[in-house]
Amino acid sequence: MNKFQSRSFQKSLMFALNGLRLAFRSQRNFRKHLVIAFFTLSIAFLLRVDIVEFCIILFANTFVLVMEMMNSVIEFVIDAYYRNKWAKLAKLSKDIAAGAVLLSAVTSAIISLLIYGSKIYQLYYN
Repeated sequence: MNKFQSRSFQKSLMFALNGLRLAFRSQRNFRKHLVIAFFTLSIAFLLRVDIVEFCIILFANTFVLVMEMMNSVIEFVIDAYYRNKWAKLAKLSKDIAAGAVLLSAVTSAIISLLIYGSKIYQLYYN
C-alpha cells in the first residue's frame, strides 16, 4: 500500500473534513461564498421552491464552493512550485483559476435569480 493511501474509510473521512476545515479557516473567499450559499438556500426555503429547484440551487452553490477550493489548491501548488516568486505562467494559471470561480459564481447567481424570479412572479400575479 502506498504511504499516501488511507487505510480506512474513517481516516479518509477525517482527511476530507480536515480539508473543509482548512478551506473555511484559511480562505476568506470560501467563507464569503459559504455565507452567500446560506442566504441563497434560506431564500429558497422562504419562497418554498420545489425539491428539484432546491436541488439545482444547492448544486450550483456547492459547485461554486468546490471551484473556490480547487482555485486554492491550484494557487498553493503554483506557489510551492515557483517558491512564491512571481512568474508569468504562475500569474496566468492563477488568473484562469480565479476566472473559473467567477464563472461558476455568476452562473449560480443567474440560476438563483431565474428560479426566484419565477417564484416571485407567481406570488404576485397568480
